[in-house]
Order: sequence, then C-alpha cells, then structure tokens
Amino acid sequence: MTRAWVEVDLGALRRNGAVMAARANALLPMIKADGYGIGAIAAARALEPLAPWGFGVATVDEGRELRNAGVERPIVVFTPLLRVELASARDLGLTPALGTAQQIAAWSACGGGAWHLAIDTGMHRAGVRWDAMHEIRSLLEDAPPTGAFTHFHSAERDDGSLQEQEGRFEDALACLPSRPPLVHAENSAALARTRRSRWSLGRPGVFLYGVGSGDGALVQPEPVVRLCARIAELRTVREGETVSYGATYRARGERRIATLPLGYADGYRRALGNRGQALVGGRLARVAGIVTMDMTMIDVTGVECAVGDVVTLIGRDGEHELSVEAVANAGELSPYELLTGLRARLPRRYVDPA
Repeated sequence: MTRAWVEVDLGALRRNGAVMAARANALLPMIKADGYGIGAIAAARALEPLAPWGFGVATVDEGRELRNAGVERPIVVFTPLLRVELASARDLGLTPALGTAQQIAAWSACGGGAWHLAIDTGMHRAGVRWDAMHEIRSLLEDAPPTGAFTHFHSAERDDGSLQEQEGRFEDALACLPSRPPLVHAENSAALARTRRSRWSLGRPGVFLYGVGSGDGALVQPEPVVRLCARIAELRTVREGETVSYGATYRARGERRIATLPLGYADGYRRALGNRGQALVGGRLARVAGIVTMDMTMIDVTGVECAVGDVVTLIGRDGEHELSVEAVANAGELSPYELLTGLRARLPRRYVDPA
C-alpha cells in the first residue's frame, strides 16, 4: 500500500493543451522541470495527439531524456548553453536558444543546426537586447536563426508591459537581416488572455498542468494534479500539549491528530506548517504544527477517519477542492515552485493516459 503519491490526470492535461492549441497557430509546449513535476515523458505522450510543433525544455539532459524515450519532434533548450554542452546538443538534434555573439559563433563553429534567437525585451535574464540587434547583424547574415522569440515578464497583469514588450520585439525583428520562419512570444498567461495568437508558435507551460492566469484570463484550465497520502498514525493530544518542531501548535482542548507519511522532502513545503489544509473524507482539516522532512500532522478532531484512509493535500474530495493556487497561496509560494517541488520519491499514478 503506497504511503503517498501524485495522481496525474493526463486527459485533463491534454484538454488543457487543446484549449491552448485553439488560441495558437502551433504549439511549443513547455515540459521542462520533468513536465512541471508530473513527468516529462508522460506529458509529451499525452500531448502528442495535439500534433505540437515541438517541445520546450531547460537543459540538454532534459532533451536527452526525451530523445531516449523516442520523442522525434524538435526540442528547444531555452536556458543558455555552456560551451561544453554544444556538442551534446548538436548530436541529440536539440535546438538551442542563443542570445550572444559568442554563443552564436560557437554553435556555428561546432557544426550545429537549427537554433532560435533569444531577444530580451525587458525580462533581463537572457538574450540579446532588443535595442542592440546591430551588434550581431553580421553574424545573423552568415548563420541565420530558424526562429526568434522573447519572453513576457508580467503577462498575467494588465499593466501595459506585455504591449510594450511586443513593440520592442517587433522593432528587434525589423532589424534582422531576414525574419525567421518561426517567431514566438506567448506563455500560458498571454495565451489565456488573448483570443488568437499573432505569432507562429505558442509556448504554454503551467496552464497545461492546471494552473490558471488570474481573473482577467478568458479561459481557465482543468485541474491535473492530486497529491494524496494515507494516515499512518492517529493520536489524542491533551489540552496544552504541542505538536511538531518548535512547539508552534498548542492544543486548545483535547485534539485528535493524524500523522501523514510525507513532508517537505516529498515537496509538501515546510511553509505550509499551521497554514495548509487537507481533505479527509471530504472534510477540511488543518495542518497542525511545522511540516517535517518526512511527516505532516493534521488536526482531524471531529472527523471520522482511520489509519490507512486517504487524505488529499492538493485536489478535490467531495464538495471541496484544494487547488494548486490555493495551496501555494496558503504557504506564500508560487504555484510553479509547488508543482515542480513534488519530488521523485512520490510515485505518479496516471489517469486517462490514452
């Protein structure tokens, strides 16, 4: 009997992808960070019926994993590559994102093939500045990119920054010797807030995995992830007694405490101590005390339950749902870090894989 696990609804993932596909001319789904924690290979196979143009990853090793699993579509590596990684990327048929003269020259010198030009329009993380295209123009004439892209830093906000970045991107594209055949900019939030993309490819990420883009979004995703654990122990705590490290939880009256065999080493974050909630038989129960490395305690006073019963920490049980966003907010976390932090020692159970 499994102590704890992550349940992944691949049907919901695929339907979320279809929502994004209806808004984009072609899909370049992001399946980096092991598919945002749900399994990159499973995510790629679930999205394959949507005929994506390719997939996006962050590292050469992530690209290698997909190639070894039989993925033949283009794979774009979005994190800048080190010189020692170029040969491996070339041999695996990966498409690097390059944004400096040194990177472009090195890729060309090693006999690399397709590559995408990273254009920085305000994220200030990687890529050539939108107003410095003249510095690499001669290189681009000799080794033209097959694609060009930028990344929005605040697409979920209605603050005008997306429109400003789009304008900068258009200015940068106009300065290229020739416009690449593939141009992309939109992440999940940008796609969710527009009716139809103006670019060649859309790059949905977290939307695919069930996290929305706020009240201003025109579409919302279906939940994909459910985090579950079984009750391992039950005990009664008397008035004034404490639970977990630091004695941050003190019983007010007699309380019943359930111990769950998962903790922050599994990705259920320490920040959720005394803040998080769980669902036991469809009823809400609060986390009691600090989340420890391997165990989490919840207050199940008045809740009918027994050792071995399933507890939901992310997902739906009965009339209640603990969404990824709600759990992340409870711990003052980003939904991204919550999802990607669900560790490999938690087995994945896939639903609707076809």
